[in-house]
Amino acid sequence: MVIFMEKATTFSHLLSLVLILQLLNPFLVLSSSSLGSNGQPEIPTKFLDFAQRQELVDWIVGIRRKIHEKPELGYEEFETSKLIREELDKMGIPYKYPVAVTGVVGFVGTGKPPFVAIRADMDALAMQEMVEWEHKSKNPGKMHACGHDAHVAMLLGAAKILKEHINELKGTVVLVFQPAEEGGGGAKVMIDEGALEKVDAIFGLHVAPFIPIGVVASRPGPFLAGSGMFEAVISGKGGHAALPQHSIDPILAASNVIVSLQHLVSREADPLDSQVVTVAKFQGGGAFNVIPDSVTIGGTFRAFSKESLIQLKQRIEEVIKGQAAVQRCSATVNFLEKEKPLFPPTINNKDLHEHFKSVAGNMLGNHKVIDMQPLMGAEDFSFYQELIPGYFFMLGMQNKTRPELKFGHSPYFEINEEALPYGAALHASLAASYLLKAEPKVPLQGKLHEENLRDEL
Repeated sequence: MVIFMEKATTFSHLLSLVLILQLLNPFLVLSSSSLGSNGQPEIPTKFLDFAQRQELVDWIVGIRRKIHEKPELGYEEFETSKLIREELDKMGIPYKYPVAVTGVVGFVGTGKPPFVAIRADMDALAMQEMVEWEHKSKNPGKMHACGHDAHVAMLLGAAKILKEHINELKGTVVLVFQPAEEGGGGAKVMIDEGALEKVDAIFGLHVAPFIPIGVVASRPGPFLAGSGMFEAVISGKGGHAALPQHSIDPILAASNVIVSLQHLVSREADPLDSQVVTVAKFQGGGAFNVIPDSVTIGGTFRAFSKESLIQLKQRIEEVIKGQAAVQRCSATVNFLEKEKPLFPPTINNKDLHEHFKSVAGNMLGNHKVIDMQPLMGAEDFSFYQELIPGYFFMLGMQNKTRPELKFGHSPYFEINEEALPYGAALHASLAASYLLKAEPKVPLQGKLHEENLRDEL
Protein backbone atom coordinates (compact mmCIF):
# COMPACT_ATOMS: atom_id res chain seq x y z
CA MET A 1 0.00 0.00 0.00
CA VAL A 2 2.85 2.37 0.89
CA ILE A 3 4.57 1.53 -2.39
CA PHE A 4 1.28 2.11 -4.24
CA MET A 5 0.79 5.47 -2.51
CA GLU A 6 4.37 6.50 -3.31
CA LYS A 7 3.81 5.59 -6.97
CA ALA A 8 0.51 7.45 -7.02
CA THR A 9 2.16 10.50 -5.50
CA THR A 10 5.02 10.32 -8.02
CA PHE A 11 2.53 10.04 -10.89
CA SER A 12 0.57 13.00 -9.50
CA HIS A 13 3.73 15.09 -9.32
CA LEU A 14 4.67 14.07 -12.86
CA LEU A 15 1.21 14.99 -14.16
CA SER A 16 1.41 18.34 -12.39
CA LEU A 17 4.82 18.97 -13.94
CA VAL A 18 3.49 18.27 -17.43
CA LEU A 19 0.54 20.62 -16.85
CA ILE A 20 2.87 23.33 -15.53
CA LEU A 21 5.14 22.98 -18.55
CA GLN A 22 2.11 23.24 -20.81
CA LEU A 23 1.00 26.39 -19.05
CA LEU A 24 4.47 27.91 -19.14
CA ASN A 25 4.85 27.07 -22.81
CA PRO A 26 1.55 26.79 -24.66
CA PHE A 27 3.57 25.99 -27.79
CA LEU A 28 4.72 22.63 -26.48
CA VAL A 29 3.07 19.79 -28.38
CA LEU A 30 3.19 16.14 -27.43
CA SER A 31 2.10 14.25 -30.49
CA SER A 32 2.49 10.58 -31.31
CA SER A 33 0.17 10.55 -34.32
CA SER A 34 3.12 10.10 -36.69
CA LEU A 35 4.89 7.48 -34.65
CA GLY A 36 4.98 3.77 -35.21
CA SER A 37 5.16 1.20 -32.47
CA ASN A 38 8.96 1.45 -32.39
CA GLY A 39 8.84 5.22 -31.87
CA GLN A 40 10.15 6.03 -35.35
CA PRO A 41 8.14 8.17 -37.77
CA GLU A 42 6.19 5.90 -40.11
CA ILE A 43 5.19 8.49 -42.73
CA PRO A 44 8.32 8.12 -44.93
CA THR A 45 8.11 4.34 -45.27
CA LYS A 46 4.34 4.41 -45.73
CA PHE A 47 4.57 7.06 -48.43
CA LEU A 48 7.36 5.22 -50.25
CA ASP A 49 5.33 2.00 -50.22
CA PHE A 50 2.42 3.95 -51.70
CA ALA A 51 4.64 5.61 -54.33
CA GLN A 52 6.05 2.26 -55.43
CA ARG A 53 2.65 0.76 -56.21
CA GLN A 54 2.79 -0.19 -59.86
CA GLU A 55 -0.32 1.79 -60.74
CA LEU A 56 1.16 5.02 -59.36
CA VAL A 57 4.62 4.33 -60.83
CA ASP A 58 3.09 3.88 -64.29
CA TRP A 59 1.10 7.10 -63.87
CA ILE A 60 4.14 9.18 -62.80
CA VAL A 61 6.26 7.73 -65.63
CA GLY A 62 3.46 8.45 -68.11
CA ILE A 63 3.23 12.08 -66.98
CA ARG A 64 6.99 12.49 -67.30
CA ARG A 65 7.01 11.09 -70.84
CA LYS A 66 4.16 13.33 -71.98
CA ILE A 67 6.04 16.39 -70.75
CA HIS A 68 9.30 15.16 -72.26
CA GLU A 69 7.74 14.89 -75.71
CA LYS A 70 6.64 18.55 -75.65
CA PRO A 71 9.43 20.60 -74.04
CA GLU A 72 8.87 24.35 -73.67
CA LEU A 73 11.27 27.16 -72.85
CA GLY A 74 11.02 29.57 -69.91
CA TYR A 75 7.71 31.46 -69.62
CA GLU A 76 6.42 29.46 -72.61
CA GLU A 77 5.37 26.33 -70.67
CA PHE A 78 1.69 26.65 -71.63
CA GLU A 79 1.10 23.00 -72.55
CA THR A 80 3.03 21.78 -69.51
CA SER A 81 1.01 24.09 -67.28
CA LYS A 82 -2.22 22.89 -68.88
CA LEU A 83 -1.31 19.26 -68.19
CA ILE A 84 -0.52 20.09 -64.55
CA ARG A 85 -3.86 21.85 -64.07
CA GLU A 86 -5.76 18.98 -65.69
CA GLU A 87 -4.16 16.49 -63.31
CA LEU A 88 -4.81 18.68 -60.27
CA ASP A 89 -8.45 19.01 -61.37
CA LYS A 90 -8.76 15.22 -61.55
CA MET A 91 -7.39 14.97 -58.02
CA GLY A 92 -9.70 17.68 -56.73
CA ILE A 93 -6.79 19.89 -55.69
CA PRO A 94 -7.45 23.67 -55.86
CA TYR A 95 -4.81 25.94 -57.37
CA LYS A 96 -3.94 29.46 -58.47
CA TYR A 97 -3.19 30.19 -62.13
CA PRO A 98 -1.54 31.98 -63.79
CA VAL A 99 1.34 32.85 -61.51
CA ALA A 100 4.46 34.22 -63.24
CA VAL A 101 2.87 33.71 -66.69
CA THR A 102 2.67 29.89 -66.71
CA GLY A 103 3.21 28.94 -63.08
CA VAL A 104 0.70 26.98 -60.99
CA VAL A 105 0.36 26.97 -57.18
CA GLY A 106 -1.73 24.15 -55.70
CA PHE A 107 -2.96 23.53 -52.14
CA VAL A 108 -3.42 20.19 -50.34
CA GLY A 109 -4.51 19.87 -46.72
CA THR A 110 -6.59 21.83 -44.26
CA GLY A 111 -6.25 25.19 -46.02
CA LYS A 112 -5.03 26.57 -42.70
CA PRO A 113 -1.58 27.15 -41.12
CA PRO A 114 1.06 25.95 -40.97
CA PHE A 115 2.00 26.13 -44.67
CA VAL A 116 4.96 24.31 -46.23
CA ALA A 117 5.89 24.32 -49.93
CA ILE A 118 7.42 21.76 -52.29
CA ARG A 119 8.63 22.99 -55.67
CA ALA A 120 9.30 21.77 -59.22
CA ASP A 121 10.63 23.70 -62.21
CA MET A 122 8.95 23.22 -65.59
CA ASP A 123 11.12 24.68 -68.37
CA ALA A 124 13.28 22.95 -70.98
CA LEU A 125 16.49 23.94 -72.79
CA ALA A 126 17.07 25.28 -76.29
CA MET A 127 18.89 22.27 -77.70
CA GLN A 128 18.20 19.37 -80.04
CA GLU A 129 17.69 15.99 -78.39
CA MET A 130 20.07 13.30 -79.69
CA VAL A 131 18.64 10.38 -77.71
CA GLU A 132 16.69 8.07 -80.00
CA TRP A 133 13.71 6.61 -78.15
CA GLU A 134 9.94 6.36 -78.35
CA HIS A 135 9.30 9.59 -76.43
CA LYS A 136 11.95 11.82 -78.00
CA SER A 137 11.21 15.56 -78.10
CA LYS A 138 8.69 16.50 -80.77
CA ASN A 139 9.59 20.21 -80.57
CA PRO A 140 12.66 20.81 -82.75
CA GLY A 141 15.50 22.62 -80.99
CA LYS A 142 13.99 22.10 -77.54
CA MET A 143 14.74 19.36 -75.01
CA HIS A 144 14.25 18.48 -71.37
CA ALA A 145 17.98 18.05 -70.82
CA CYS A 146 18.04 18.96 -67.13
CA GLY A 147 15.31 16.72 -65.72
CA HIS A 148 12.57 19.28 -65.21
CA ASP A 149 10.07 16.91 -66.81
CA ALA A 150 10.90 14.43 -64.05
CA HIS A 151 10.67 17.16 -61.41
CA VAL A 152 7.11 18.04 -62.47
CA ALA A 153 6.07 14.37 -62.62
CA MET A 154 7.43 13.73 -59.12
CA LEU A 155 5.68 16.76 -57.66
CA LEU A 156 2.40 15.63 -59.20
CA GLY A 157 3.11 12.18 -57.74
CA ALA A 158 3.63 13.81 -54.34
CA ALA A 159 0.30 15.64 -54.77
CA LYS A 160 -1.40 12.29 -55.38
CA ILE A 161 0.18 10.77 -52.27
CA LEU A 162 -0.76 13.76 -50.11
CA LYS A 163 -4.32 13.85 -51.43
CA GLU A 164 -4.71 10.15 -50.63
CA HIS A 165 -3.54 10.86 -47.03
CA ILE A 166 -5.16 14.27 -46.66
CA ASN A 167 -6.72 13.41 -43.29
CA GLU A 168 -3.22 13.00 -41.85
CA LEU A 169 -2.04 16.48 -42.89
CA LYS A 170 -1.84 18.92 -39.97
CA GLY A 171 -1.78 22.02 -42.13
CA THR A 172 -1.41 22.88 -45.83
CA VAL A 173 1.11 21.76 -48.43
CA VAL A 174 1.69 24.31 -51.20
CA LEU A 175 2.60 22.81 -54.58
CA VAL A 176 4.82 25.23 -56.50
CA PHE A 177 5.11 24.53 -60.24
CA GLN A 178 7.58 27.17 -61.39
CA PRO A 179 8.51 28.41 -64.87
CA ALA A 180 11.85 29.64 -66.20
CA GLU A 181 14.50 28.24 -63.88
CA GLU A 182 17.08 28.06 -66.68
CA GLY A 183 18.33 31.61 -66.36
CA GLY A 184 14.97 33.34 -66.38
CA GLY A 185 14.69 33.74 -62.62
CA GLY A 186 11.20 32.27 -62.51
CA ALA A 187 11.42 31.81 -58.74
CA LYS A 188 11.84 35.54 -58.23
CA VAL A 189 8.75 36.29 -60.31
CA MET A 190 6.77 33.61 -58.43
CA ILE A 191 7.69 35.34 -55.16
CA ASP A 192 6.76 38.77 -56.53
CA GLU A 193 3.33 37.39 -57.46
CA GLY A 194 2.67 35.92 -54.00
CA ALA A 195 3.45 32.22 -54.46
CA LEU A 196 4.99 31.96 -50.97
CA GLU A 197 2.34 33.93 -49.11
CA LYS A 198 2.00 32.49 -45.58
CA VAL A 199 4.54 29.72 -46.37
CA ASP A 200 6.94 28.89 -43.52
CA ALA A 201 9.46 26.67 -45.35
CA ILE A 202 10.12 25.19 -48.79
CA PHE A 203 11.79 22.04 -50.16
CA GLY A 204 13.16 21.31 -53.62
CA LEU A 205 15.16 18.60 -55.37
CA HIS A 206 17.16 17.90 -58.52
CA VAL A 207 17.84 14.59 -60.23
CA ALA A 208 21.52 13.61 -60.14
CA PRO A 209 23.03 11.14 -62.63
CA PHE A 210 26.24 10.84 -60.56
CA ILE A 211 24.52 9.57 -57.38
CA PRO A 212 23.25 5.96 -57.06
CA ILE A 213 19.54 5.20 -57.23
CA GLY A 214 17.90 5.25 -53.81
CA VAL A 215 20.53 7.63 -52.42
CA VAL A 216 20.10 11.34 -51.68
CA ALA A 217 22.76 13.97 -51.04
CA SER A 218 22.96 17.50 -49.72
CA ARG A 219 24.53 19.58 -46.98
CA PRO A 220 23.67 22.40 -44.56
CA GLY A 221 24.82 25.92 -45.42
CA PRO A 222 26.14 26.88 -48.89
CA PHE A 223 25.28 24.13 -51.35
CA LEU A 224 25.17 25.73 -54.81
CA ALA A 225 26.89 28.90 -55.99
CA GLY A 226 25.33 32.22 -56.79
CA SER A 227 25.79 33.18 -60.43
CA GLY A 228 25.60 36.00 -62.90
CA MET A 229 26.24 36.51 -66.60
CA PHE A 230 27.93 39.27 -68.52
CA GLU A 231 28.36 40.39 -72.11
CA ALA A 232 30.76 43.07 -73.29
CA VAL A 233 31.25 44.80 -76.62
CA ILE A 234 34.80 46.07 -77.14
CA SER A 235 35.00 48.62 -79.93
CA GLY A 236 38.07 49.78 -81.86
CA LYS A 237 38.68 50.76 -85.46
CA GLY A 238 38.64 48.20 -88.24
CA GLY A 239 41.07 48.03 -91.13
CA HIS A 240 43.37 45.89 -93.25
CA ALA A 241 45.28 43.23 -91.32
CA ALA A 242 48.47 44.17 -93.21
CA LEU A 243 48.27 47.76 -91.94
CA PRO A 244 47.54 47.44 -88.18
CA GLN A 245 49.02 50.90 -87.53
CA HIS A 246 45.94 52.41 -89.16
CA SER A 247 43.54 50.38 -86.98
CA ILE A 248 42.69 50.00 -83.32
CA ASP A 249 42.54 46.25 -82.81
CA PRO A 250 39.61 45.13 -80.58
CA ILE A 251 40.71 41.48 -80.78
CA LEU A 252 43.99 42.30 -79.04
CA ALA A 253 42.11 44.32 -76.44
CA ALA A 254 39.62 41.51 -75.85
CA SER A 255 42.46 39.01 -75.45
CA ASN A 256 44.03 41.16 -72.73
CA VAL A 257 40.63 41.51 -71.07
CA ILE A 258 40.17 37.73 -70.89
CA VAL A 259 43.61 37.16 -69.33
CA SER A 260 43.07 39.96 -66.81
CA LEU A 261 39.65 38.61 -65.77
CA GLN A 262 41.32 35.39 -64.61
CA HIS A 263 43.40 37.40 -62.15
CA LEU A 264 40.21 38.34 -60.28
CA VAL A 265 40.09 34.81 -58.90
CA SER A 266 43.79 33.97 -58.72
CA ARG A 267 45.00 37.28 -57.25
CA GLU A 268 42.06 39.10 -55.68
CA ALA A 269 39.83 36.42 -54.16
CA ASP A 270 40.49 34.65 -50.87
CA PRO A 271 41.73 31.15 -51.83
CA LEU A 272 39.29 29.73 -49.27
CA ASP A 273 36.35 31.58 -50.89
CA SER A 274 35.64 29.58 -54.05
CA GLN A 275 34.92 31.75 -57.09
CA VAL A 276 34.81 31.29 -60.86
CA VAL A 277 35.03 33.69 -63.80
CA THR A 278 34.70 32.03 -67.21
CA VAL A 279 34.63 33.69 -70.61
CA ALA A 280 32.75 31.26 -72.84
CA LYS A 281 31.82 33.52 -75.74
CA PHE A 282 34.16 35.33 -78.17
CA GLN A 283 32.79 36.71 -81.41
CA GLY A 284 34.70 39.04 -83.72
CA GLY A 285 35.65 39.32 -87.35
CA GLY A 286 34.76 37.19 -90.34
CA ALA A 287 37.82 37.35 -92.62
CA PHE A 288 41.46 36.33 -92.34
CA ASN A 289 42.82 39.69 -93.43
CA VAL A 290 40.44 42.21 -91.86
CA ILE A 291 40.67 43.68 -88.36
CA PRO A 292 37.05 44.08 -87.18
CA ASP A 293 35.51 47.19 -85.71
CA SER A 294 34.36 45.37 -82.58
CA VAL A 295 34.46 42.13 -80.60
CA THR A 296 31.79 40.67 -78.31
CA ILE A 297 32.74 38.51 -75.34
CA GLY A 298 30.52 36.95 -72.68
CA GLY A 299 30.61 34.56 -69.77
CA THR A 300 29.56 33.71 -66.25
CA PHE A 301 30.81 34.45 -62.73
CA ARG A 302 30.06 32.45 -59.59
CA ALA A 303 30.64 32.57 -55.83
CA PHE A 304 29.24 31.14 -52.59
CA SER A 305 28.36 34.45 -50.95
CA LYS A 306 26.34 37.37 -52.20
CA GLU A 307 29.11 39.76 -51.11
CA SER A 308 31.69 37.96 -53.26
CA LEU A 309 29.25 37.86 -56.16
CA ILE A 310 28.67 41.63 -56.02
CA GLN A 311 32.42 42.25 -55.71
CA LEU A 312 33.09 40.10 -58.79
CA LYS A 313 30.43 41.94 -60.75
CA GLN A 314 31.97 45.32 -59.92
CA ARG A 315 35.51 44.21 -60.76
CA ILE A 316 34.49 42.51 -64.04
CA GLU A 317 33.13 45.81 -65.33
CA GLU A 318 36.20 47.75 -64.13
CA VAL A 319 38.65 45.30 -65.70
CA ILE A 320 36.85 45.13 -69.06
CA LYS A 321 36.61 48.91 -69.42
CA GLY A 322 40.12 49.52 -68.05
CA GLN A 323 41.89 46.96 -70.23
CA ALA A 324 39.98 48.11 -73.30
CA ALA A 325 41.11 51.68 -72.63
CA VAL A 326 44.76 50.57 -72.34
CA GLN A 327 44.48 49.33 -75.94
CA ARG A 328 42.75 52.60 -77.08
CA CYS A 329 39.37 50.83 -77.31
CA SER A 330 36.05 51.53 -75.62
CA ALA A 331 33.81 48.95 -73.95
CA THR A 332 30.21 48.56 -72.82
CA VAL A 333 29.27 45.88 -70.28
CA ASN A 334 25.82 44.37 -69.85
CA PHE A 335 25.00 42.00 -66.98
CA LEU A 336 21.72 40.94 -68.60
CA GLU A 337 19.83 41.26 -65.32
CA LYS A 338 16.46 41.87 -66.94
CA GLU A 339 16.61 38.60 -68.89
CA LYS A 340 18.82 36.59 -66.53
CA PRO A 341 18.84 38.05 -63.00
CA LEU A 342 21.71 37.53 -60.61
CA PHE A 343 21.09 34.25 -58.75
CA PRO A 344 22.00 34.29 -55.03
CA PRO A 345 23.82 31.26 -53.58
CA THR A 346 21.68 28.27 -52.56
CA ILE A 347 22.10 28.11 -48.78
CA ASN A 348 20.36 25.26 -46.96
CA ASN A 349 18.78 25.95 -43.58
CA LYS A 350 20.51 23.95 -40.83
CA ASP A 351 17.29 22.99 -39.00
CA LEU A 352 15.74 21.78 -42.25
CA HIS A 353 18.90 19.76 -42.90
CA GLU A 354 18.26 17.83 -39.69
CA HIS A 355 14.63 17.35 -40.74
CA PHE A 356 15.76 16.11 -44.16
CA LYS A 357 18.23 13.64 -42.64
CA SER A 358 15.57 12.28 -40.30
CA VAL A 359 12.88 11.85 -42.98
CA ALA A 360 15.19 10.52 -45.71
CA GLY A 361 16.99 8.29 -43.22
CA ASN A 362 13.73 6.71 -42.10
CA MET A 363 12.72 6.15 -45.72
CA LEU A 364 15.98 5.01 -47.30
CA GLY A 365 18.28 4.14 -44.43
CA ASN A 366 20.78 6.53 -42.84
CA HIS A 367 23.63 5.14 -44.95
CA LYS A 368 21.84 6.35 -48.08
CA VAL A 369 21.67 9.95 -46.92
CA ILE A 370 25.07 11.45 -47.69
CA ASP A 371 26.75 14.81 -47.27
CA MET A 372 28.32 16.21 -50.40
CA GLN A 373 30.70 19.02 -51.25
CA PRO A 374 29.25 22.30 -52.56
CA LEU A 375 28.85 22.60 -56.33
CA MET A 376 29.51 25.60 -58.57
CA GLY A 377 26.20 25.00 -60.33
CA ALA A 378 23.43 27.52 -59.63
CA GLU A 379 19.70 27.27 -58.90
CA ASP A 380 17.07 29.96 -58.68
CA PHE A 381 15.57 28.01 -55.76
CA SER A 382 17.93 30.33 -53.86
CA PHE A 383 15.47 33.21 -54.29
CA TYR A 384 12.99 31.30 -52.09
CA GLN A 385 15.71 30.75 -49.48
CA GLU A 386 16.34 34.49 -49.25
CA LEU A 387 12.73 34.90 -48.13
CA ILE A 388 12.05 31.84 -45.95
CA PRO A 389 13.96 28.78 -44.69
CA GLY A 390 14.54 26.40 -47.60
CA TYR A 391 16.25 23.12 -48.36
CA PHE A 392 17.51 21.71 -51.65
CA PHE A 393 18.86 18.21 -52.26
CA MET A 394 20.03 15.82 -54.97
CA LEU A 395 18.10 12.67 -55.87
CA GLY A 396 20.25 9.82 -57.15
CA MET A 397 19.35 7.97 -60.35
CA GLN A 398 22.56 6.15 -61.28
CA ASN A 399 22.22 2.41 -61.96
CA LYS A 400 25.65 0.79 -62.37
CA THR A 401 24.16 -2.16 -64.25
CA ARG A 402 23.13 0.22 -67.06
CA PRO A 403 25.10 2.54 -69.35
CA GLU A 404 26.46 5.62 -67.59
CA LEU A 405 24.06 8.57 -67.60
CA LYS A 406 25.17 11.88 -69.08
CA PHE A 407 25.19 15.06 -67.03
CA GLY A 408 22.53 17.71 -67.42
CA HIS A 409 22.54 20.10 -70.38
CA SER A 410 23.78 17.34 -72.67
CA PRO A 411 21.78 16.40 -75.82
CA TYR A 412 22.26 12.81 -74.64
CA PHE A 413 20.81 13.40 -71.16
CA GLU A 414 18.43 10.66 -69.95
CA ILE A 415 16.30 10.01 -66.87
CA ASN A 416 16.38 6.75 -64.94
CA GLU A 417 12.65 6.52 -64.28
CA GLU A 418 13.22 4.15 -61.36
CA ALA A 419 14.08 7.27 -59.34
CA LEU A 420 10.65 8.88 -59.78
CA PRO A 421 8.81 7.09 -56.92
CA TYR A 422 11.62 8.05 -54.52
CA GLY A 423 11.32 11.73 -55.44
CA ALA A 424 7.54 11.74 -55.12
CA ALA A 425 7.66 10.01 -51.73
CA LEU A 426 10.41 12.29 -50.42
CA HIS A 427 8.54 15.43 -51.47
CA ALA A 428 5.37 14.24 -49.76
CA SER A 429 7.14 12.95 -46.64
CA LEU A 430 9.23 16.06 -46.08
CA ALA A 431 6.12 18.23 -46.30
CA ALA A 432 3.77 16.06 -44.23
CA SER A 433 6.38 15.45 -41.51
CA TYR A 434 7.20 19.15 -41.37
CA LEU A 435 3.54 19.97 -40.77
CA LEU A 436 3.42 17.50 -37.89
CA LYS A 437 6.39 19.20 -36.25
CA ALA A 438 4.99 22.67 -36.90
CA GLU A 439 1.40 21.78 -35.98
CA PRO A 440 -0.42 24.80 -34.51
CA LYS A 441 -0.12 24.60 -30.77
CA VAL A 442 -3.39 24.69 -28.85
CA PRO A 443 -3.17 26.05 -25.27
CA LEU A 444 -5.41 24.80 -22.51
CA GLN A 445 -8.88 26.35 -22.21
CA GLY A 446 -8.94 29.82 -20.74
CA LYS A 447 -6.27 32.50 -20.74
CA LEU A 448 -3.83 32.70 -17.89
CA HIS A 449 -1.94 35.91 -17.39
CA GLU A 450 1.65 35.65 -16.20
CA GLU A 451 0.82 37.04 -12.75
CA ASN A 452 -2.07 34.59 -12.28
CA LEU A 453 0.24 31.78 -13.32
CA ARG A 454 2.74 32.85 -10.69
CA ASP A 455 -0.01 32.82 -8.05
CA GLU A 456 -1.06 29.31 -9.04
CA LEU A 457 2.52 28.06 -8.89
